[in-house]
Amino acid sequence: MLVFYIVAALIFLLDRGSKLWVQHALWPGESVQVIRGVFSLTYIHNPGAAFGLLAHQTAFFIGVSILVVVGTTGYYLYRKALPPAQQVALALICGGALGNLWDRVRNGEVIDFLHLAFWPVFNLADVAIVSGTGLLVLLLWRAGEQEGR
Repeated sequence: MLVFYIVAALIFLLDRGSKLWVQHALWPGESVQVIRGVFSLTYIHNPGAAFGLLAHQTAFFIGVSILVVVGTTGYYLYRKALPPAQQVALALICGGALGNLWDRVRNGEVIDFLHLAFWPVFNLADVAIVSGTGLLVLLLWRAGEQEGR
């Protein structure tokens, strides 16, 4: 029953810890190659969403983040007995949203630092949100297929 809360808290703490580490280990704008030509740690402040979209729309992103946190938590509480995989998916989304919400409320922007050569810089909260959303879509799709049989 506590899977949702444990995973959401763990994601939030990992995100916060990683961002604090980056702030102390790198200068803003600094980049350190981890795997040459593939992966770097690049410390940036992102005032927008993915790809820098809607930059400086902080109030909008705070509102969306609050809706996501309230929505995922409310759905979890309403459904009561969700399968563990669905709890994990919702918790990943919720924990990631909390991580980025913390940054936006505190700084008006998020700290990004994970940089794949072929993708814009992102953070652990983003990874959790995308992973949780993908997992939830897969689980709901599979559940729909099983009901249709």
